Amino acid sequence: MVLRVRLLPRLLLLPSTHTSTPLRPSRLPRRLSFSARFSALSHLAVPQDVDQSDNEGAPHGDVQVKLPLDRLFVPPGATVDVRDQEAVSARVLKGSNIVLGPYARGDAHVVNADFVKSSVRPDDCPRDGLPEFALVGRSNVGKSSLLNSLVRRKRLALTSKKPGKTQCINHFKVNDSWYLVDLPGYGYASAPQEARTNWDEFTRNYFLSRENLVSVFLLIDASIPAKKIDLDYASWLGQNKVPMTLVFTKCDKRKKKKNGGRRPEENVETFQGLIREYFEAAPPWIMTSSVTNQGRDEILLHMSQLRNYWLKH
Repeated sequence: MVLRVRLLPRLLLLPSTHTSTPLRPSRLPRRLSFSARFSALSHLAVPQDVDQSDNEGAPHGDVQVKLPLDRLFVPPGATVDVRDQEAVSARVLKGSNIVLGPYARGDAHVVNADFVKSSVRPDDCPRDGLPEFALVGRSNVGKSSLLNSLVRRKRLALTSKKPGKTQCINHFKVNDSWYLVDLPGYGYASAPQEARTNWDEFTRNYFLSRENLVSVFLLIDASIPAKKIDLDYASWLGQNKVPMTLVFTKCDKRKKKKNGGRRPEENVETFQGLIREYFEAAPPWIMTSSVTNQGRDEILLHMSQLRNYWLKH
């Protein structure tokens, strides 16, 4: 059986008691909207798995990640033949649940990247209409380090040992054709309450009003157990139909078992289990490390296929 998927899998929030704050209705501009009609591959009669290995940073050889087909992210325009598991497995990006589709092209390579401007309001952001990808996450999750890794520049986005340094919407133009956007981190308890409120307000206004926002990349620290604040943020994006990819950072860090720590793969699996309570279909996710550059090429390929589909449609 050949399954042709034209729309992204739905990320609509199921009825749940976990959400504690009222959410504003979504405005759906020209962007990749999630289908509310079906979940990609979820109707398969016989569960099937895709084996994947990710050995970057693993101390004991390859880490086997077994992915049921109904947990894969099938990009727009992709064709998946569920009878040919080997072919499907070969198309899943390493350390992720993302199938490589026809819109991933040679433009995934970063040739140049430059800082453009900082804005405190969505209305102040660049108005040239170029597609953009926003990076957001808890303070100290490694946003600036990941951005520098993606563009292969050590100090394009300044990093700091002090959380909460990013306080504006920062636009970086890549290849003169699209943007990476560094957003303020959330959950930094030491920041003044007024500042935290302002950052949260203009960040969420940006998500809802930015017509050329292709996808939000929500960064999750994989070196520690899942945090409720991250689950709440993901659920808010899902309820408001904001396209989202989960980026698990710090996957090179190994906590010692004697201290109660868990491996990043275990924390990623736990987070996936928790988020399934909120979502009808698993969002795309990628494991990364800014130290080893694990996941860098995979993120750029994923951005390429989303961006090219967005430009065409």
